[in-house]
Amino acid sequence: MKDNRLFSAALLALGLVCLGWFIKAGIDNFSEKDRKVSVKGLAEREVEADKVTWPIVSKEVGNDLPELYNKIGATQQKIKAFLLRNGIKQNELTENAPQVIDLQAREYTDANKAYRYIVTSVITVTSQQVKQVRQIIARQGDLLKEGVAIVDGGYDNPVKYEYVSFKEMKPKMMQEAIENAEKTAQQFAENSHSELNKIVSADQGQFSIDNRDENTPYIKKVRVVTTVTYSLKD
Repeated sequence: MKDNRLFSAALLALGLVCLGWFIKAGIDNFSEKDRKVSVKGLAEREVEADKVTWPIVSKEVGNDLPELYNKIGATQQKIKAFLLRNGIKQNELTENAPQVIDLQAREYTDANKAYRYIVTSVITVTSQQVKQVRQIIARQGDLLKEGVAIVDGGYDNPVKYEYVSFKEMKPKMMQEAIENAEKTAQQFAENSHSELNKIVSADQGQFSIDNRDENTPYIKKVRVVTTVTYSLKD
């Protein structure tokens, strides 16, 4: 009987010790729950565009619609010949149907206009040979010698440069952004006399692709910012 009481007492004492340890661990864990640091990691690259879309706009004005169609057709042939002669492939060309504006059909127009119709044609070059296309754009003035005037595409038809190989570099940039975030968090931990623990949460990063500047739209700045939250410990 005495041995049973001693065993029960020892078991109770052990249980109290374990309970105390679990309570302490729970309190420590609870106190460390809010010990976190959230940091942002940044990664940037400058890359050359790998796709260009170049709308080539030409216009003809006059009063005889069939004659204007013949003129715009001849202009289109000269533009296409110029492009093919300079290395553009046939499958890189898209020819849109001519658009006609009848000025007399408008409610508000100048009745003294010397012409009635405006016919607009757009031939679009879409290519991954960006440098080659840029060189041709610089030489488009040669068409003036053939009597072809290229019209500024304006807001509706701008030259557009893109970077479509972005997916290939995305994993490496994410890794770099997370590494930079860890460096920042590590510095914060050292300054607060703590140690960096595990990652609590992290987002997939916000990616952006913008022109490096207004003068070089064919140079793109790729940027990713990710937010990572770490726990801290003593």
